[in-house]
Amino acid sequence: MGITRQVEIPPGVDVTLEGSVLTVSGPKGTLTRDMRFPQIGVAVEGSEVVVSTASNKKRFLAMSGTLEAHVKCMIQGVVEGYEYRMKVVYSHFPIQLKQQGNRLEIANFLGEKQPRIAKIIEGVTIKIGNDEVTLTGIDKEKVGNTAANIEHATKITNRDPRVFQDGIYITERA
Repeated sequence: MGITRQVEIPPGVDVTLEGSVLTVSGPKGTLTRDMRFPQIGVAVEGSEVVVSTASNKKRFLAMSGTLEAHVKCMIQGVVEGYEYRMKVVYSHFPIQLKQQGNRLEIANFLGEKQPRIAKIIEGVTIKIGNDEVTLTGIDKEKVGNTAANIEHATKITNRDPRVFQDGIYITERA
């Protein structure tokens, strides 16, 4: 009845559980996440994290898999980190990028006078190259959301997307 999923804890990584808050520490930093969900138990047993449920309902089986994936992503983040590469594509007007604090200013996009703004989430480091933007961080969710913010800021409306393919797009995830 139910299902049990185990995630190995690699050497050099410290995992603690206080109540329902899971804390993963490694060489690159520390991540915390609330793992509370009804009828699903999360426990640290020796050198593995155990996610288990006694229910056979689809909702709880699916959520136990989601929590397992969260644990795996947290462990990979504190060991290796995450890196997203984005390509700056333009054919009409050269796009200028400028980082100001926790926001990325995208100037001269399609010749617009006002710069477009993309929010950079805290914990994500951004590096601007010639025609490339590199996002790095230990939290997969924050790095992915920052990349989505940048892509969304350069969304083109009221023009033919086959002609106007300008924008900043994700090319590689590592």
